[in-house]
Amino acid sequence: MATLKEFEEALREHGMNMALALLERLRERDRATRTVKPARRLTGQKMTPELARAILDLHATTGMTQQEIAFKVGVNQGRVNEVIKRGKWLTDDPQAPEAVARDKAVARMRGDPKPRKAAPRKAAKAPPPKPRNQGQLLLGDL
Repeated sequence: MATLKEFEEALREHGMNMALALLERLRERDRATRTVKPARRLTGQKMTPELARAILDLHATTGMTQQEIAFKVGVNQGRVNEVIKRGKWLTDDPQAPEAVARDKAVARMRGDPKPRKAAPRKAAKAPPPKPRNQGQLLLGDL
């Protein structure tokens, strides 16, 4: 399968200027009717169960692509895919893997120190036995 660029080069090689003009008109029409402007980054929203349900609702009731849904709700397309395909972020469980990862990322952005794991407690060592004051035996004592 040829790419659009390869197709355009083949048209140029064969001198098909009318076809090239038609291709350019189709591109202009596509740019004019495009609903989502490419390469525009939105500030991401915090994923919540309500937002995940809104994404599922948009996916089920409209013919929007994942990218269009992402622009509409203000998240990236990868998050939309995770909600649709894997059902992530549909619960408020703070121990869910995605919630734990999000909280760690937020803490890193704030510059919070890493939480340290508590070191396993060692059994308290008994103090070493005190040396006994043993009398010294002399050779003459025997």
